[in-house]
Amino acid sequence: MAPRNTPTGRSRRLATEVRRMREHAGISIQGAAALLGADRTMISNIEAGRTGLSEDRVRQIACHYGCSDAGLIDTLASMAAGRRAKNWWDEYRGKLPDGHLDVSEIEHYATRIVTAQTVHLPGLFQTEDHARAIFDFAVPPLPRLEVELRVAHRMRRQALVQGDRPTPYTGIIHEAALRLEFGGRDVARRQLEHLAASSEREHVTLLVIPFSVGAFHGAGQSILYAEGPVPQLDTVQLDTSFGAQFLDAPTPLANYRSLLDLMVRSALPRDESRALIRSIAREL
Repeated sequence: MAPRNTPTGRSRRLATEVRRMREHAGISIQGAAALLGADRTMISNIEAGRTGLSEDRVRQIACHYGCSDAGLIDTLASMAAGRRAKNWWDEYRGKLPDGHLDVSEIEHYATRIVTAQTVHLPGLFQTEDHARAIFDFAVPPLPRLEVELRVAHRMRRQALVQGDRPTPYTGIIHEAALRLEFGGRDVARRQLEHLAASSEREHVTLLVIPFSVGAFHGAGQSILYAEGPVPQLDTVQLDTSFGAQFLDAPTPLANYRSLLDLMVRSALPRDESRALIRSIAREL
């Protein structure tokens, strides 16, 4: 297949897992080229996500590399089979930074999502006014059209935790994030009321780390941990002021799983967390 210039986050992840499969087997790029009847350039393009793979090709590669993990192979083959599918976030391609679309893609395919925020509230539960106020603080300032596109995109993402088959979600929030009045008091109060109501959904668990805990593991971080169909395909996304950062290597994934577990231990139980959110809303 001809190389493509802008692989999506999901196609890059498929390529990464194919490379790891080769490396785990101890096979060089030259050796892989010989096994697959290709040249080094083709292997490099495959492993960079520039050349697409079919479902059959993925299974062939797994066989040549001696991979016997049926769950991983089936999932990678499924990723390859769906590579041409169009999804709602593709409407924003070329209009928003690719990182925003990659987050949507990761969330869409996740089997469970865990997030931790110490300054911002979870994007999947933000109101339009709250989200708009956050984007208005971007540096450098965003054009009004892009602000509205970002708000619309964020609202579309929220379908993930709504509807008949929502994705299980756990959000860890520091009390500081609850008290920052983005958009003013009225916007902040409505946002907290919405957050508290969302926490009553069966599949949503929102846990608050109160100021009374003092110092805690993960302070200052904004983390999204998306569990994949198999553990090897978990992904961590970190928010920065200038874009999203994605991690998928085994050691960082294990470290962030441990960090999130520690943050949960610092948080109030579910019912007490909801009560604190409502208490702060009443203060506004």
